[in-house]
Amino acid sequence: MNRIVPCIWFDMNCEDAVNYYVSVFNGSPNKTEESKIITIQRYEEGMQTPDNDRMVGKVITAIFELNGQRFMALDGGPTFKLSEAISFQIECKDQAEVDHFWDKLSAVPESEQCGWAKDKFGLSWQIIPTRLGELLGDPDKEKAHRVMNAMLQMHKIVVEDLEKAYEGKK
Repeated sequence: MNRIVPCIWFDMNCEDAVNYYVSVFNGSPNKTEESKIITIQRYEEGMQTPDNDRMVGKVITAIFELNGQRFMALDGGPTFKLSEAISFQIECKDQAEVDHFWDKLSAVPESEQCGWAKDKFGLSWQIIPTRLGELLGDPDKEKAHRVMNAMLQMHKIVVEDLEKAYEGKK
């Protein structure tokens, strides 16, 4: 059971986003747990909302899991917008997994930097191979700095290029 459950506020496309995220994580090459929608509650006729006509049928709350991490999401209208101030990090075991998530979640090229991508719903993700942390944690600071400098030039993280920087070959 997760004690902290992030809640994601969408304007009016919560259900599309949740369905998409579940499909992306279920298609991951190194999937460890099933991703799934647990419950969806909807606004109904007779509920007193500021914009009754627009909200009927929209999502009050959607509870879902991505690889065992529980989330909540809702259709809240245009009052609040998603921003890069909050992002979700995906720790990837290998380049195939980085490529999978990058291909599925990167939809705003101008926001890409150092493994950060923004999806078509406006949510920001950090798609990071575990190898990056290993290389940056090397006690040889010169090697670690070369890796950091290489990563700072990347959009999508490419493990092979990190390895070359580590070895001083790039």
